[in-house]
Amino acid sequence: MTLKHTFKTAFNGVKTNKSRSGLTILGIIIGITAIILVMSLGKGAEELILNQIRGLGSQTIIIEPGQEPRGPSNFAELFTNSLKQKDVEALKNPANVQGLKELTPNVMQVAPISFENESVRKNIIGSSELITEILEIYPNEGSFFTDDDIRQKNSVAVIGSKVKKELFGDSDALGKKIKIKGRSFKVVGILPAKGQVALFNIDELVIVPYTTAQLYLLGINYFNSIIARAENEKIVPQVVKSIELTLRETHNITDPEKDDFHIATQALAVERVGMVTGILTALLVSVAAISLVVGGVGIMNIMLVSITERTKEIGLRKALGATNKDIMLQFLLEAMILTGLGGIAGIIFGGLLSFIASFILSRIVSLDWTFAFPVSAALLGLAVAALVGLIFGLYPARQASLKSPMEALRYE
Repeated sequence: MTLKHTFKTAFNGVKTNKSRSGLTILGIIIGITAIILVMSLGKGAEELILNQIRGLGSQTIIIEPGQEPRGPSNFAELFTNSLKQKDVEALKNPANVQGLKELTPNVMQVAPISFENESVRKNIIGSSELITEILEIYPNEGSFFTDDDIRQKNSVAVIGSKVKKELFGDSDALGKKIKIKGRSFKVVGILPAKGQVALFNIDELVIVPYTTAQLYLLGINYFNSIIARAENEKIVPQVVKSIELTLRETHNITDPEKDDFHIATQALAVERVGMVTGILTALLVSVAAISLVVGGVGIMNIMLVSITERTKEIGLRKALGATNKDIMLQFLLEAMILTGLGGIAGIIFGGLLSFIASFILSRIVSLDWTFAFPVSAALLGLAVAALVGLIFGLYPARQASLKSPMEALRYE
């Protein structure tokens, strides 16, 4: 019996019971769809995070308090008070850190902001003019506050376009006084509408001098982060090393394992994000792959039922000269055709759902989300589907091939 004829016979066997075949491969379809969807969204999420990190610039270095979080229990480290003014002064000293162009300490808080009868809750950032250069955001009305404002702890603020719209509507906001946590701040600048830049939604930001925020809004003497910029991209690793040595000296740390700060650069962040998203995607894919095993078991069960129903057919074929190998190959091909069709359908549904999810996230949720179809996942899905058909179809196919033609023909 030729392979072509065997394949045709197997395909006709699958086509004979369309409803049962469709229900049989449902587990395979769901499994492949889930894998495609998870890997597509995982890739989209990774690109979203990386684009935000790249928005800070390759020369940017971010210093944060506490040890680098390695799990949910470590995130409290980000709120420790290990970064202080003495660290800023030490880092600004060229004798300690060479190649550092500029830096700014930052403090952050979500707080109520009001003007007359209007009130909103927005992100308040205490920073300096450097943040405008790093994020490439410059007031299109008024100007940014100065170093004198920082030294004198003046109550001045630069607001985002959405903040201005919500508090002032179409009227002029420059020179007006808003209240942040009950304290009056003079609006000196308004930022243009720019949406998400790096890790911030510029339109909803209120930026004030970090000294003012520390004294009047937060009542603290430490910083939530320090953003620095190297003179050029090539010397970033060297600058990072100097920053580490300087901070260990100011914090009296001799063992690097006991650092009470951590440093992030674009290169380090990209590496970490890729590693984290890769691990999460692998875990989610492994969970989704369980349905493939369930689908494989379902196919094996249906194939065994099909063999029982087609006992006379098997006996007749053997009586006409079909060998055990021919019978085994026929039923093995039937199982592989079923899983193959399930794999193709899963790839189509997975790609379609991924596109819809990406469309919703980018258009409706307004995220900078890009659709990514994981070709490797599609090829992997087809390979796994074929493998599942081979593994779970092998036992039923062997059972069919071992049937005696005489007993099979007498089967009622």
